[in-house]
Amino acid sequence: MDIFLQTLITGILTGGLYAMIGIGLNMVFGVMRVVNFAHGALVMVSMYLTWLVFTWFGIDPFLALFITLPVMFLFGVFLQRIFIERILDTAELNQILLTEGLGIILVNVALLLFSADYQLIHPDGDLYNEVLRIAGIALDYKRILAFIIAIALTGALFWFLTRTDMGKSMRATAQDREAARLMGVNVRLVSALAMGIGVAMAGAAGTLLVPIFQRVEPFIGNPFTLRAFVVVVLGGMGSITGATVGGIVLGVVEALAGVYNPTFLGGANNAPVYGFIIFLLILLFKPSGLFGNSRV
Repeated sequence: MDIFLQTLITGILTGGLYAMIGIGLNMVFGVMRVVNFAHGALVMVSMYLTWLVFTWFGIDPFLALFITLPVMFLFGVFLQRIFIERILDTAELNQILLTEGLGIILVNVALLLFSADYQLIHPDGDLYNEVLRIAGIALDYKRILAFIIAIALTGALFWFLTRTDMGKSMRATAQDREAARLMGVNVRLVSALAMGIGVAMAGAAGTLLVPIFQRVEPFIGNPFTLRAFVVVVLGGMGSITGATVGGIVLGVVEALAGVYNPTFLGGANNAPVYGFIIFLLILLFKPSGLFGNSRV
């Protein structure tokens, strides 16, 4: 029972970060109907930025969030203005090719600048070396703090979308872009903000993953692109609440599979496969996701 509870809690803590990555992808799709295949590469960019801030200036990876969050937001706005905006009204294939190409470019730039070697991060302090023990369950302080920050940022985004005029404009644009334009909403500005927020959420997740992984390499973001799609489809396209629940569900499933998956089925190394099994089942039996709505 102790092993089960520890695995369950670890899965929930990890799922909070998965949720942030999925929310970032959901923001871009919800407002602009663009599926961003470069999403995992953006997580990787933020992880390298966190490593640079720690290596050059000695800033704690968690405190680096105050730098990476605005930088990644501005980078997202830049990508939207220069690249994404040009293909909003084109065929979906153009969107796929463009975002996939951006991802490939970002990975190769990282290879040129930092090589394929792992860049290690070993911060000092009790936060990174001590664990919290409760009734036989041991939890890393760094995972707990990362989860708390992830939930706080998700809650702040939910408040922004539901309580502010700009948030309501973004929701209106997501519902009907042309109707929002006719009602006086600056959809060009809304799209840039949506891309900036989406990339910033992915960047925040990347920064929070650095203390947990304690390493960075150019291809580290690839698995997170796939996980983001699982989270979004599981929760429902365009649903922030759905992405949050979907991320936690995926984190729990992977954690449990890593402990209880039989050796003849691949053992712990094959744990992510169960997330994709859920992904396929959702597509087959409830394509709109747990919290999404089907529409033509």
